Amino acid sequence: MKLFKCQSCGQAIYFENRFCGACGHALGYLPLTGQMTAVEPDGDDWIALTPKRPRVRYCANVKPDACNWLIPADLDGDFCLACRHNRTIPDLAADDNLVRWRKMEIAKHRLFYTLIALRLPLKNLNDDPNHGLTFDFLAEGAGQKILTGHDDGLITINLNEADDALREKLRTAMGEPYRTLAGHFRHEVGHYFWDVLVRDAGEQSLDACRAVFGDERADYGEALKKHYADGAPADWQESFISSYATAHPWEDFAETWAHYLHIVDTLETASAFGLRIHPQTTKNRALHADIDFDPHRATTMRQLIDAWLPLTFAVNSLNRSMGHNDLYPFIVSAPVVKKLEFIHDIIRAGAVQPKAVTRRRGFFSRKATAPEQPPSQPPAPPGGVPPNAPPPEVPPDAPHPNGPADVPPLQPPVIDPPIDPPDTPPPVELPPDHPSESPPPAPNETPTPVPLHA
Repeated sequence: MKLFKCQSCGQAIYFENRFCGACGHALGYLPLTGQMTAVEPDGDDWIALTPKRPRVRYCANVKPDACNWLIPADLDGDFCLACRHNRTIPDLAADDNLVRWRKMEIAKHRLFYTLIALRLPLKNLNDDPNHGLTFDFLAEGAGQKILTGHDDGLITINLNEADDALREKLRTAMGEPYRTLAGHFRHEVGHYFWDVLVRDAGEQSLDACRAVFGDERADYGEALKKHYADGAPADWQESFISSYATAHPWEDFAETWAHYLHIVDTLETASAFGLRIHPQTTKNRALHADIDFDPHRATTMRQLIDAWLPLTFAVNSLNRSMGHNDLYPFIVSAPVVKKLEFIHDIIRAGAVQPKAVTRRRGFFSRKATAPEQPPSQPPAPPGGVPPNAPPPEVPPDAPHPNGPADVPPLQPPVIDPPIDPPDTPPPVELPPDHPSESPPPAPNETPTPVPLHA
């Protein structure tokens, strides 16, 4: 992700910030222009302090403080380009659901940042009632098990994954070197885009994918049973990014897709900081890189890999200096690069320009042709409520996502002295494709980075 600044005072800000820590201006994100912007109130709307000063309003999920994205003031619907894909959210009045859902939304919004930057097609249930990209965020009840997974456009996420202690416990029990919310979202959306960019592209695309990842027509259930009974092959690191990728071609594709998004997003951050990797102990060019390009527009996978390998060598070394495990504990072998090249090529081939709205007077002003949420909601699965139900107000004692009780502090060091802030609004089961919970890995199995499911 790139860096952002407040248009009012120039203070560095984070993607999740709702207010500038220096001047106090309210902040929001314009997804189709990729800008964080300071905003000033104007009646019931807001004026973005970008050069063309468009009139905007906040996504409805600003009320429970789960979103800071902006939509054109005259666009039909109440939800932004990320939140319009929600089908079910948890009961926010129960237990810690509000705090956990906010963490889910942070990871999901970062996912959509990348998907939009890559210009990938993003249809919701309005655009495609049968296969639109949709999210159910579900909380477990007594005796109930929620499995994270993907099923024909529907991504189900167990809300427990937003509990850091529970997620770390699962990571340890599963023997995984890496387990994050970002990893879950990137992996599961890989299954969705296999459907969109491979399956739906026709036999030629399927044949090309099979030549790289293997034949997905192999029985999925039997493949998982074999994987958990026998473990990954001893030499799996020579051809796969993770041991779980060896289970079935679908999982190999989803794991590789997730790592492609890891690479793109992290390289953009490195580029935004102007990182140059030049270790003094070696002249090996493979460990040197000037990261000064937009990875979303890289023409070849080789350009990304040539920057990624030196960067991960450097950040892994930094982590070890702090006594932490490697930030990126994976081996990118030559066969994995070939798989990443396939992902890169189908993303470039499938890129589209945004079509939801048209540009006029410097912003997106045509009325949407359909409401933001599906006209008829299916019954909410256990553990959730429809997202278009009236959002609750934030309880006075609820931890704020910009505060240390929820996530690490999100305000960069303040540079300029603050001024009085402007008036601002109050912060305002379908079966997954994985049939059962993962058993513990075999003793000699190298753990997998992303999957929650079996």
